[in-house]
Amino acid sequence: MRLPPALRRFLRQPAAVAGAVLLLLVIGLAASADLLYPEDPFEIVGRPYLPPLTGEFLLGTDTLGRDLAAGIVHGARVSLLIGTLAALVVTAIGILVGGAAGYVGGRVDTLLMRFTELFQTIPSFLFAIVLVAIMEPSLNALLIAIVVVSWAPLARLVRAEVAGLRSRDYVQSAIAIGMGDASVLARQILPNALPAILVAASVMVATAILFESGLSFLGLGDPNVMSWGLMIGAGRSAIRTAWWMAGIPGIAILLTVLSINLVGDGLNEALNPRAAGRA
Repeated sequence: MRLPPALRRFLRQPAAVAGAVLLLLVIGLAASADLLYPEDPFEIVGRPYLPPLTGEFLLGTDTLGRDLAAGIVHGARVSLLIGTLAALVVTAIGILVGGAAGYVGGRVDTLLMRFTELFQTIPSFLFAIVLVAIMEPSLNALLIAIVVVSWAPLARLVRAEVAGLRSRDYVQSAIAIGMGDASVLARQILPNALPAILVAASVMVATAILFESGLSFLGLGDPNVMSWGLMIGAGRSAIRTAWWMAGIPGIAILLTVLSINLVGDGLNEALNPRAAGRA
């Protein structure tokens, strides 16, 4: 069976393939968390400060005697959940705001872009801290804060893509034959802007994971849910004597974000029209 051209271009990139394999591994661990470690990751199961590869504890224990491996696996689920949901919501908002600004133009474009720039002038992480501090710390609060501080760049990207595509001949022909604005956007413009949007959305997943980890590290995450940022925050006091408590969750964040960025770069090359012309 002949593979689609975009998939063939993706598979020709070793870094992108390695990133995809690593990302699938993280997803697999998150999906099987309840099977691998059915116990509560907050449960004290051994002596504190046990180093990795000690007895039954593959990654050791933390300052309270909790299994770090269980925390890593269950934390993967939280990070991927927050990252994916945030990327989906940000993409939806970006398409709505950026699509309207780029397609309608004029005063609507000016008004929406000035509103977008207002959010871009505020330091993102500090704004997220303020928002979570105002709300009760929870996964919902984290998701809302990440979406609020992250939607503006994607909206500007969509606006630029839509504005550029609106002047194309096939779009003008669709408008001339009486096709409605919603149909023109949905059937003529957005499918051609989709590659750039998909790449930006993949990067958004990595950004959201970093935001969630940073906020949880500062104690602004959900205290009832195990996350990698929470694990780093709990282990930072012992980082000189028990590096694995903060180091292993940090490595998990690093590898996950790296894998997502590699996949995003691979998608950019695979879906790039210029790459399609070379295939």
